[in-house]
Amino acid sequence: MNPHVGVLDYGMGNLRSVAKALETSGAQVFVSNKIRLLEKADLLVVPGVGAFDAAMSVLRSAKLDGFIRDWVKAERPFLGICLGLQLLFESSEESPGTKGLGLLAGRVVRFRPKDRALKVPHMGWNAVRPVGAVGKELKSVLSGPEKFYFVHSFYPRPDDAGLVWTKTPYEKLFCSSVARGKLVATQFHPEKSGPAGLKLLKSLLRFLVV
Repeated sequence: MNPHVGVLDYGMGNLRSVAKALETSGAQVFVSNKIRLLEKADLLVVPGVGAFDAAMSVLRSAKLDGFIRDWVKAERPFLGICLGLQLLFESSEESPGTKGLGLLAGRVVRFRPKDRALKVPHMGWNAVRPVGAVGKELKSVLSGPEKFYFVHSFYPRPDDAGLVWTKTPYEKLFCSSVARGKLVATQFHPEKSGPAGLKLLKSLLRFLVV
């Protein structure tokens, strides 16, 4: 079975590379901002590169914020990437006063490294290590440390540590992905992470859908 994957187009991301990586990993992929089409998907993917407030403004104006909330609350398979992870939280230091989707308790915070050798944005390959009960639950997806590609200045800080799937070192250990039931979201970019990223996406498709 090739899962039918809908990639949400809200004008904030590298949609082509995400769709291509998912296709290479075995999915039938379509890119759309039409709710009537997206709601037929087996898996909803929300990627994103850009500002938190601009993304929320677009989602609200197109009524896509409510669609995403309903999808996640119905426990349907969901994958968020980069900004698509951050939007799940209640707020972000990037955009004070802007409310996120509020699906996960917590906020998004900025890197403030004391070591001047650590540049912001955090950019490039870095180690991702599964942790805790979620790491054990998703062992079939990621069994141990692996390197993936990052480009970001902000990262999520969940109120519930039990949501954290992986941690990554930069300034200190930070949450680089979360998982809960059929929801998985990564701060890193699987679609930019070569063979390791494709392997992860293939495993996620099996875990979330097949």
